[in-house]
Amino acid sequence: MGFLKPAPEPMPPAEFLALPFQERIRVLSTNWVTEGFNTPRMLHVVYILKMLGLYFAVGLAITSWTTDYVHFTDPGTWFDNVVVYQKLAIWLMLLEVIGLGGAFGPLCGHFVPMLGNIRYWLRPGTIRMAPWGRHVPLTGGDERTVADVVLYVAVLASLVWPLVAHAEAVPFLPAGTGPQELVPPLAFLPILVTMPLMGLRDKVVFLAARSEQYLPIMLFSATLGAIALSDSATSADFVNLVVAFKIIICVVWIGAGVSKIGEHFINVVPPMVSNSPGQLNVVKRLHYRNAPDDVRPSGLAWFMAHVGGTTVEIIIPIVLLLTTNDTVALLGAVAMLVFHIYITSTFPLAVPLEWNVYFGYIAIVLWGGFGDGFAASTYNIWDFSEPLLLIPVFALLLFGPVLGNLRPDLVSFLPSMRQYAGNWASAVWAMKPGVEQRLNELPLVEVQQDQLQRMAPMPYTADEAAMTVQKALAWRSMHSQGRGLFSVLHEHLDDLEARDVREGEFMCNILVGWNFGDGHLHDERLISAVQKRLGLEPGDLVVAYCESQATPWRTSRPQEYRVIDAALGIVERGTWDVRDCVKEQPWLPNGPVPLAVTWSASGYRRKSTLTTGRDPVS
Repeated sequence: MGFLKPAPEPMPPAEFLALPFQERIRVLSTNWVTEGFNTPRMLHVVYILKMLGLYFAVGLAITSWTTDYVHFTDPGTWFDNVVVYQKLAIWLMLLEVIGLGGAFGPLCGHFVPMLGNIRYWLRPGTIRMAPWGRHVPLTGGDERTVADVVLYVAVLASLVWPLVAHAEAVPFLPAGTGPQELVPPLAFLPILVTMPLMGLRDKVVFLAARSEQYLPIMLFSATLGAIALSDSATSADFVNLVVAFKIIICVVWIGAGVSKIGEHFINVVPPMVSNSPGQLNVVKRLHYRNAPDDVRPSGLAWFMAHVGGTTVEIIIPIVLLLTTNDTVALLGAVAMLVFHIYITSTFPLAVPLEWNVYFGYIAIVLWGGFGDGFAASTYNIWDFSEPLLLIPVFALLLFGPVLGNLRPDLVSFLPSMRQYAGNWASAVWAMKPGVEQRLNELPLVEVQQDQLQRMAPMPYTADEAAMTVQKALAWRSMHSQGRGLFSVLHEHLDDLEARDVREGEFMCNILVGWNFGDGHLHDERLISAVQKRLGLEPGDLVVAYCESQATPWRTSRPQEYRVIDAALGIVERGTWDVRDCVKEQPWLPNGPVPLAVTWSASGYRRKSTLTTGRDPVS
């Protein structure tokens, strides 16, 4: 990578674009090994300044301004008061819902401008995605109205209130605990009302706010926090609140760790490490078996995935949740801090940098703070004064991860806690010439290829831009579901070489303003919204879509796919074996992986019936 411009491409863009589709995937996936997405290092500096300056420094400044015991110029106070946990969560949720968090910038497909979210959600007429529009009254339709904009503004205001509200002192504390403050519980009530309402109208806003992470913090702050601040409170009530906060963060860690068991996650680590601007090329190559000829994960990648990743995210949080030893707790918190620092250093696509900073930092606060210590010996699950209350606490927090692993079609991968598991609902779009440009007819939409050609200070040429947007396809091909999705396209389209093929996440970003990897946001419902506005002909836009694999630790469980034609709807359903996918190279040199067709639309015949004689199941 260069500082102001990308490193030289592996071949001239014009020659690259003349190659067959799978050869282009080979060129870009093998180049990814050392170059990653190949963004200039200047952009990484922008991300670092945003992470440490806008989020952490400004967040602490706001906390200092609205509290009595947290002082911006005294770092020791940053770790002694649990109100920092609340304030930074509110601040980060606000940044996420505005678009200045993980969905910001080129590593999330926003080139010019780098901000999505708020630009779309303040604009009537843009596409919205109601989760249950057919079943919940007053939520149907897919067009943003003035009422939706007003509700979004109410969400922003609901987050500003607890952020700027002055904290209240906790009256009763365990012996040895320094002075503690909490955000006034009533200040959380508006966001606990407006955000669910917003989610019913547009699930994109709800998920972009990372509600599965932050609304539980606010719910317990409003309920257990009110008890801890009441005149009848005891020191045990504050202990209960802190323990609930610890349970929240541990459920997130453990859920993420469990989701990494199976065939998928090992394929996440190598391309993630390859995107790290500070990693040596020799280390990057060690994560692959024999790059560039064999870019499947190596033994080192397996170790980093399932020992450095899966094991750490499960075992250490369980220890933190159960230990009563302050030294063990502090060591565990430091280990999780190092874990999050490492993830941050790789600059993974979708760049959830602030989230990683928050979780690493708060681990130290929750298990090493509180004045004179006692973070584990006094504030632990065994000292929760109402043991029966732990049942609804765990039930609430585990509902999403459990249901999401059993029925991934019903739950976004975010509340399922599968954020970086590699087991994702995904899609790739294949468009006939001219269809992609027609997307620019929609409000605020500008395809990434056009955005890149007006990037300052060094705009891309048309060929350079066309090559760059296909790097997202190479990234997808290096994951398990990528091989399956490209196999589906090969089986269905005899004109694939003439089409514009794009990563579904990139398409989602320009159409609804945000995407963090959740394929549910660009399934047949979004395709239908596009079709309603553009009136495409059959075959103009064909989408290969796959659902997350249910219970991925059961390796024999197939992964489901479906084929969507914008003009015809779903035309085929089927499955593939994930074990077949992970055995192949990203560019499928041995041809498509085997697909098992389970249903096809009446009268529909895919291309493979003409070439192989196979007849889809009717």
